[in-house]
Amino acid sequence: MKKQPRDDGPSQRQLRVAEEIRHILAGVFARHEFRDPALAAAEITVTEVRVTPDLKHAHVYLTRLGRSDVDGLLPALQRAAAYLRGQVAHTMRLRYAPDLIFQPDHALDYAMKIDTLMHRPEVARDLERLDTKKPEQ
Repeated sequence: MKKQPRDDGPSQRQLRVAEEIRHILAGVFARHEFRDPALAAAEITVTEVRVTPDLKHAHVYLTRLGRSDVDGLLPALQRAAAYLRGQVAHTMRLRYAPDLIFQPDHALDYAMKIDTLMHRPEVARDLERLDTKKPEQ
């Protein structure tokens, strides 16, 4: 009988490495250590990093707080990927420095959209109707 692979989510090591990469990149972005003018003035926040099980690839999720134009910075980030990978390799003790794959994080935009929908008068009216139908305990 063949064992089925378990998908329990990321391992402790993956989580630790991802968090360390997030801290390193956040520090680099905070210091504005870029020659590229598109990145030198950008206020970028690293919201999450997910590392593959073999630790060779890291998906870096980015946002610009208060702005939703992080998509326009992706080409500049790809140009700076080698520099950023070098910063990660210099700081961390890993056999291989992971390739950095930059992706915009739209979770905050989505959460704000849902919040706006939940505060609409029609939804508030429906929620009040549900509260009045609940039996008291």
